[in-house]
Amino acid sequence: MKDIHSYWAYLVLAILIFAVVNAIIGFTQKKQFTDKDLRIGLFTLIVSHIQLLIGLGWYFMSPWYKALKENGAEVMGDKAIRLLAVEHPIMMILAIVFITIGWSKHKKKIEDAAKFKTFAIFYGIGLLLILSRIPWSNWF
Repeated sequence: MKDIHSYWAYLVLAILIFAVVNAIIGFTQKKQFTDKDLRIGLFTLIVSHIQLLIGLGWYFMSPWYKALKENGAEVMGDKAIRLLAVEHPIMMILAIVFITIGWSKHKKKIEDAAKFKTFAIFYGIGLLLILSRIPWSNWF
């Protein structure tokens, strides 16, 4: 599960960056919001939700969850373990919430610029939250 979660994370990050850049370009260049843009947003939403499910499955099997259950005070005192046991899961869930809100809000917008702006803001916040709490030492 850990390997699947780790490799899928690369896909999520690449697609999310692509979606945010696409939305910023669409907004700044006042492009028409096409089916391609809709599919980029939807695919980003789906891939990120799959990552959430994989991550939750891995989390409840992980040694960090067991450590948190057995000795929460020790986990909270260790910066590295706290990142994996508490900060990473919470921030990733929040990131997925922002991505989901962005998807829902864009559907209510009529103007193309508003759709791109909604994706840029909410998917962008999700991207920043993800980048802020990726355990970088485990990635390389």
